[in-house]
Parts: sequence; C-alpha cells; structure tokens
Amino acid sequence: MGRLSGKATIVTGSAVGIGREIAIQYGREGADVVVNYSKSRAEAEETAEQVRTTGARVQVVQADVARQADAERLIGTAVEHFGRLDVLVNNAAITRFVDFADLDGLTEEVWDVLYDVNVKGTFWCCRAAAKVMQAQQPQGGSIINIASMSGLRATGSSIAYCSSKAAVIHMTRCLARALGPNNIRVNAIAPGGVSDTRWQTNRTTPAPPAAGSPAAGTPMGRIANPADVADVALWLAAGAPLTTGDVISVDGGRGLGG
Repeated sequence: MGRLSGKATIVTGSAVGIGREIAIQYGREGADVVVNYSKSRAEAEETAEQVRTTGARVQVVQADVARQADAERLIGTAVEHFGRLDVLVNNAAITRFVDFADLDGLTEEVWDVLYDVNVKGTFWCCRAAAKVMQAQQPQGGSIINIASMSGLRATGSSIAYCSSKAAVIHMTRCLARALGPNNIRVNAIAPGGVSDTRWQTNRTTPAPPAAGSPAAGTPMGRIANPADVADVALWLAAGAPLTTGDVISVDGGRGLGG
C-alpha cells in the first residue's frame, strides 16, 4: 500500500511542471487525484494519463481558481467523485516579468491579475477545502500552498510577484492558526529556482545574464527540479502530523546567502 492509499487529493495548476510532478507522485502513493487546469487542457490530459499509469483514479477539472465560484466547484467535484478530500495543493500561480526598478511597469492590471490568482485563488480553494475537511473529523486534512523564495527574499520576476508570494506565506500561517483546532494542517513550500518549468514563456524583458551557472551561489550545487518540490509535498501530505504553519524552502541552500 502507498502512503496516500485511500486519500483524495487536488493539485491545482497541475497541467505541467511542479503541479504535474506532485500529481504523479501522489498517484504512485495510492491517492485519488484531481488534476486541475485553467487553460492548458491538452497538457492536463497528459498529466492525467501519466497519473493513471500508476493505477490511481483521476479526474480532470477545468477551473480558474481566481474565480471564487470555480474554486468552490473544483473542491465540490473532488468530493462528488471521491467522497472526501484529504489533501489540497495550491500550486496554480502566474507571474509577470517587470524589472524591480521599473515601478511604472507595475500597472494596475499586473497587480490585479497576480493577486487574483496567487493570493485570492489560494484563499478561495483553502476556504472551500477547509469546510470539507472540518466535516471529516477526526481525520481533518492537509493544505499545502506552493509559495516561493521570492516571498522571503527581495528577488524574483517582479515586485508584484514577490509581494503576492509573501502574502501566500503569511496567509498560510494565519490559516494554520485558524484551522489547527480542526486537525487541518496548513503549510507552504518555497522553491527557489526550478528547472523544467514554463515561467519564461511570459517574460516581457530579457532574462538577466547567468552568474556562471544556474546553480551559482547554491551550496548544494544545483537548482531544484519539480521532483524535489514534489518530495516535500508528499511528506506534508502523508506524514508530518504536528507540522503546521511552516514554510519549507527548496532552494539548495541558496537562501543562506554568503
């Protein structure tokens, strides 16, 4: 039996990258998995097929988590198909590339779209999931928010993105306090640079020159890949019974500075 046998899980934004790897890992460990996407249907179906090869039950659900009604429908669909919800991974996120010095580039549209998806979308899903998990006493559940080292350090694709991820981190801590009495754990994972993602596709300014290599300044000698993040998401889903309100960095020690 896998570590997540009998568990029902949702991974938002799981068409590609980190979300896809988490969904596959959960399937390997015996979970039922809801694969969520907003626009990337073909990629979501590819993820679902890879999860099915593990023997897991899978549902593909289109939902734009920035819309409260969509987020609630996503949670409801999981319960409808699997009868419960044990793990929610809030991975869906977007960014805009705006140089830190370009304050005029941080338009109202940039702020609105990043906060709608990254912050409000995370909250809509957390709130809807919490209502289900509260009814599952004493089992409760686990909520895992994918944040970023950009929420802890003043570096990243834009000030707006960094601010949105900082908000996710503090929201995680606040929700952990609110939901702990209901045996619902809420934690965040903060990746640093991650290979094999498609963040660069919406870059509007040239990428900064590499400082020697992608692993420059990283004590472990490399940047993360999606599987590194998925390993932490599995641990938080399958174990860690007294871990809540925590932020786990996955950056090879780069955040240590020096």
